Amino acid sequence: VSIDGTLIETDRCRTPGPTPGVDLWWSGKHANHGGNIQVITAPDGWPLWTSEVRPGREHDTTALREHLMILPALATWIAHDRPVLADLGYEGEADTITVAFKKPKGGQLTDEQKTHNKAHNGKRAVGERGNSLLKTTFKALRNVSLCLWRIGAIVAAALVLLHIDHDRTT
Repeated sequence: VSIDGTLIETDRCRTPGPTPGVDLWWSGKHANHGGNIQVITAPDGWPLWTSEVRPGREHDTTALREHLMILPALATWIAHDRPVLADLGYEGEADTITVAFKKPKGGQLTDEQKTHNKAHNGKRAVGERGNSLLKTTFKALRNVSLCLWRIGAIVAAALVLLHIDHDRTT
């Protein structure tokens, strides 16, 4: 399986975060307000699970750790010699999640590491399809104007509808 975070953008915010002057829902990476949703996909990119929303300022690893049941579930998954693939946003969970090699500061990756990264990123890219499928199928996920804490429920409902529409219930 693959795991990846996606930002569900919003136009309703201005909530002070723990850092003075930084909005709780502001994503510096996307330069927009929104909620961070984690999505687990099957090897073919079909979305299987979506998380509750976390503030957009949280990195993927931090957001994932807030969902207490998912890391133990992923650990059980990998115990059966099945990988969990993710991008470098999850490098803090390298014991459970397989990430690409990060280029060392001031150094280079070996040819073996580069080859591994190409294969890893090729497999993981298919998992990105799950986020895209949800956001392109449901216009409501492109910009939410409701209570930000409801984003997770909206995404979960979209996941159920997607499974029903495609007769792919799990």
